Amino acid sequence: MTQTLPETDTRRDADETTGDDAPKMFHYVKKAKIAESAVMGTHVVALCGEVFPVTKSPKPGSPVCPECKKIYEMMSE
Repeated sequence: MTQTLPETDTRRDADETTGDDAPKMFHYVKKAKIAESAVMGTHVVALCGEVFPVTKSPKPGSPVCPECKKIYEMMSE
């Protein structure tokens, strides 16, 4: 089973000046790896290949990585 997770970006940008630390988009990741990453700080690999630690949970309506979504939909067929 998979679940969307945030992408973590360590680059400094305009969002830091506004105090907005929300991820730009969320990714699909194996559900079993979410808790491990959140607790241990390990990195997860999204369906699209993006690697990052879990730091936030998505809220309804959050933007989803288009590549992850496409891969997930192909897996569901």
